[in-house]
Amino acid sequence: MKVLINRKPVEGPWGGGNLFLTSMCNNLPALGYNIVHRYQKGIDAFFIMNPRYDDLKISINEAIAYKNRYPKTKIIQRINDCDARKGTDDVDNMLIECSKYLDATIFVSEWMKNYFLEKGWHCKNNFVVINGVETGSDTPKKIKNGKLNIVTHHWSNNFLKGFDIYDKIDEFVGSNSNYSFTYIGRERGTFKNTKIIKPLHGLDLYKEIKKYDVYVSASRFDPGPNHILESLSCGLPTYVHNNGGGCVEFAGKSHCFSNFQDLEEILKNKQFVKNDSFLYNWKESIDKVDCIIKEVCNDENSVHRTFNFLR
Repeated sequence: MKVLINRKPVEGPWGGGNLFLTSMCNNLPALGYNIVHRYQKGIDAFFIMNPRYDDLKISINEAIAYKNRYPKTKIIQRINDCDARKGTDDVDNMLIECSKYLDATIFVSEWMKNYFLEKGWHCKNNFVVINGVETGSDTPKKIKNGKLNIVTHHWSNNFLKGFDIYDKIDEFVGSNSNYSFTYIGRERGTFKNTKIIKPLHGLDLYKEIKKYDVYVSASRFDPGPNHILESLSCGLPTYVHNNGGGCVEFAGKSHCFSNFQDLEEILKNKQFVKNDSFLYNWKESIDKVDCIIKEVCNDENSVHRTFNFLR
């Protein structure tokens, strides 16, 4: 089966979408797929990671045009973005318009699916595939400094990743010497008392996170937060903001705070409980994608419309 994916993987730390894309490209060929990234004959399905153009010059427009010529071709789109995520106002309507022309949608969390269904999502063939996690067998020693060591990590430094809370943690550890805070990833240059580590990924990230005592995420409206999955895979008690979207879904409602005062009480209490969360490895996640693609490509009730909206 020939599947065109309209993005190519990027080496190094680059967010959860790139991890998903890399895992598809690594695992689907062994399941009988010919993965391509350019317009050519014989495409069975377009897998749209992002409906916009990039260097590959294949947006959802090209997928629709190809389908108009070869109606048996399917269009599947993965949805991991929304206006609430970054405070934008041009994402939701664009994606909802896209949904008129999809044979199937893969959402990155139940929260993300419900978010768009409530806004009038047109595609009726909807699935949820949560990202997998990569773990190692090493058990790094915990940091032994007599402190409670707090950690978080993000690839994006968008303010809605939780920097209002992280700045307060930074102040908190500055005046409470028995606590430390480490931020891994891209930050905003506001920290004064926080240890900053450059972005990490894969096993290097896994080994680093496991050294700490508790993980905190203040991200808001996060569609399918890979940073939470990575923390949970390390076995750290993981606490998230109650407006965290997919963060709450992954970490559990029993591990939420609504403001810094709530979080401060959790940190001072030190009675941490591990999350009761189920995780997939990457092979299991991509096996689900395999099943979805095969189910959709065998469906004769294909969406067939002519449309061009991104030019």
